Amino acid sequence: METPPLVPARVVVKVGPEALLAEVQAGRHTFFLDEPVAVGGQDLGPTPYDMLLSALGACTAITLRLYATQKKWPLEGIEVQLSHQRVHRKDCEQCEASGEMLEEVSKELRLLGPLTPEQRQRLHLISEKCPVQKTLTSGAMRIITTLAE
Repeated sequence: METPPLVPARVVVKVGPEALLAEVQAGRHTFFLDEPVAVGGQDLGPTPYDMLLSALGACTAITLRLYATQKKWPLEGIEVQLSHQRVHRKDCEQCEASGEMLEEVSKELRLLGPLTPEQRQRLHLISEKCPVQKTLTSGAMRIITTLAE
């Protein structure tokens, strides 16, 4: 059986006139994003940044699973813990400018199973090659916004 070609992802997000609750339609899946009560949301779903970190974490874990399975390594499970923060830029071109901040994601891997130190180190390197991480760090992403009628 031939694998069908990949279709570019299409996501539709809708927000009503008052609440910050966003309904997301991703293919045949529907889910909700929201903001915490402290910033005007209802806390009825993860935040957009939670979803961004989730995408990176899931891509990392899936990439590691595929690699370890291909190599027939005894990787029994993967846990990826992520956090996001804004930090002052270090070694930047405009460090004199006040408020220069850098977006930083911390990603911690927990690799379960009787892996050798060499296998663990290789999986660590492979974790940085997941497609979502490459997209986020490429510096080549362009977002084109148009106004629909």
